[in-house]
Amino acid sequence: MAAQSKISRRMSQSAIIQTIANYGPISRASVSKMTGLSKQTVSEIVANLEEDGWVRTVGQTAGHIGRRAVVYEISPTAATIASVDLGGTKLRVALCDLTGGVISELVEPTEKTGGRAVLHQIARMVRSIATTEGTSYHDLHVAVVGVPGVPDPKTGAIKLAPNISGIDQFDLASELQAALGVEVFVENDVNLAAIGEHWMGHRGENDNLAYVSVGTGIGAGLVLGGSLLRGSFGAAGEIGFLPFGADPFEAESLKIGALERKAATDAIIEGYLIRTGEQKTVPEVFEAAAAADQNARDILDDISKQIARAVVSIVAVIDPSTVVIGGSIGARDELLARIIHHARLCYPRPIKIEQSQLGNHAALAGGAAIALSHLHVSLFAEGQKGVVISVPAPTIEVFKAQIS
Repeated sequence: MAAQSKISRRMSQSAIIQTIANYGPISRASVSKMTGLSKQTVSEIVANLEEDGWVRTVGQTAGHIGRRAVVYEISPTAATIASVDLGGTKLRVALCDLTGGVISELVEPTEKTGGRAVLHQIARMVRSIATTEGTSYHDLHVAVVGVPGVPDPKTGAIKLAPNISGIDQFDLASELQAALGVEVFVENDVNLAAIGEHWMGHRGENDNLAYVSVGTGIGAGLVLGGSLLRGSFGAAGEIGFLPFGADPFEAESLKIGALERKAATDAIIEGYLIRTGEQKTVPEVFEAAAAADQNARDILDDISKQIARAVVSIVAVIDPSTVVIGGSIGARDELLARIIHHARLCYPRPIKIEQSQLGNHAALAGGAAIALSHLHVSLFAEGQKGVVISVPAPTIEVFKAQIS
């Protein structure tokens, strides 16, 4: 009976904290009405949550006849989480409060040697950011790491990550967890970006959403019915391996992907070099296109056709309500307009294609969403099976207030 009573108490607590998180500032009487719990139960649990620092009072109700009621909200400073975006060239770490707002951010070039050097770099940056800006490392509870590859569910190694050597040789989540002393979750970076756009960028309005990232590589994150689609081996959305663009039967296409060879950074650089004999960076090719360089414009047109084919392939299979284009290359206006144009030419109905609202911080937002959900479950729903707590997203302005 004691165990059953404890579980019942946990269920009540998770219902109350969920209500305060979603509707705060809110009075205890309103929490009671919304949860169906007795006023006494709500008062006791809210008092305990306030004493432990998880909720705080923020004034009183106004505009009502009679005695005004105290209202409560989640205390943002009660705990912190770390969201990490590991890229082939840059490593970003954001420290977020309990409401998802970014407290501070660190950005460094990714360790070129790869492998465990990257693991140690992540651990160092997380420890550094968690002890700055008036925060304590003791407040850090969860870290989520976005990686440019597929975490192997059995070994924890990161597969299909050609841009970071040696990261497929060890269990990244387990070793980071040992190094940091907090829960660590590892997820594909494009999947995190899809979650971030669904959670924050589009405010949950599109429960069927595809996020296509084009940068060093190309990949997709798929949100169906409000949930991330991972697939049997966690590789759903690896559209770089779609069998068009380059010859899919060439050995190189098994390493990088036929589409990725013709629809990402290297394709732009190599394409311009082949056409002109001149070596330019990706930003320089975009600048040349803006300056009426026809070779540069033709390359961007070729790239956008390949991306449009990928978008149409996704739409034909899963029929999302919205396709969001992001990544360092994909979100550029010059390319986005071309993608929309070419997709219109090869699909019989209009496709809603939009630019990422979170830019290069979409994966950090997705990491924050996952970390906060895990944190709320571990803190307020311990012992309950299958519980998922939906944490409301901050506005984009609040999330990005402290990031570069």
